[in-house]
Amino acid sequence: MDPVLLQIPVVGMEVDQFLLLFITALAGGAFGAALGALPAFIFTGFLVFLGEGLAILERNLDGALDVASRGEIATGVTSVIGFGAITGPHIAFAGGVAASAYAGMKYPEMEPEGWDYHFGKNILYAFGTKPDILAVGAVFGALGMLIARFSGAIGLPTDGIALSVVLTAVIARVAFGYPLVGKAAGSSLLDMSPFEREEKRAATDGGEVAAEHADRLATEPWLPHQYKWSGVTAIGLVAGVLAGYIWLQTQSIFLGYAISAMSLLFLQLGVEKIPVTHHMTLIGAVGAVLFLPATGSQFVALLAAGIFGAISAILGEFTQRIMYSHSGTHVDPPAMAIAIAMLFVGILYLLNLLPNAGYLGL
Repeated sequence: MDPVLLQIPVVGMEVDQFLLLFITALAGGAFGAALGALPAFIFTGFLVFLGEGLAILERNLDGALDVASRGEIATGVTSVIGFGAITGPHIAFAGGVAASAYAGMKYPEMEPEGWDYHFGKNILYAFGTKPDILAVGAVFGALGMLIARFSGAIGLPTDGIALSVVLTAVIARVAFGYPLVGKAAGSSLLDMSPFEREEKRAATDGGEVAAEHADRLATEPWLPHQYKWSGVTAIGLVAGVLAGYIWLQTQSIFLGYAISAMSLLFLQLGVEKIPVTHHMTLIGAVGAVLFLPATGSQFVALLAAGIFGAISAILGEFTQRIMYSHSGTHVDPPAMAIAIAMLFVGILYLLNLLPNAGYLGL
């Protein structure tokens, strides 16, 4: 697929096209709130997997079948639906995240039994048909679309979808009265030892909004089974290598990402210790894309993919320790990692230090 299609700017669109997209984004955000942020993102994985599979098939057929312009079907599934207004992470996932943040403040009694963190972080929860929560999801879905499109319109050298996921989550956190970062219980924001000691939060410590959130864990790592630096680095290397190999064999940057996203179905179903790797596989594939033309060696490209996957994993862990663990809502570490990694890629490409910009339409 053409990576430029991921960041089509609003500028130049006809009014009726924009209204069509805007209304659909409202529905997409509400859809994410109804299903829950994580289930909506799992749908993203399945749809991108379908779209990339179709793209591989179309490339192999090489126009042999007279069905549509080459690549048109696959582009529609991946870009228009998977990364678009239906299940795009900046719309459906962002709507679900905002819905959780709102419900954590407005409806703490809805918190399911067994959820140990602040309810505002529960991105697994489906809110069904509650109108005000659906409205919150709709507003943030539309906002997410606008941010992603605007970033493309002004040519920001990063992943506009990932950036939008981060910004909408931060806006939701502030809008619904949560601390922007929160108060560190340990020696610094990066210190996870209070979680390991099971230290609890006090109602007066300034780290949360309401007294009913007292006695929760003072530090809440994004993934209790995936926060130690050694393990995070190791899974990043593994995921990066696998994504690099997938790209070398299929020329699909997003297929590894899709597989990672689909694997989260098991996390949603309660399987313990499922790793979250879509930021690792996406950036790992980018590493291969960058180093194959630069070196001409598939072996070097594969090693680069592993290193890039590990770097993205470390970025995800670093950002979660700052922006996730100490406040009461979900700010997505994979999105933060992707936005930061692709910002570096974009800037280095614009400085003519890289042979291409990965999947960015620069």
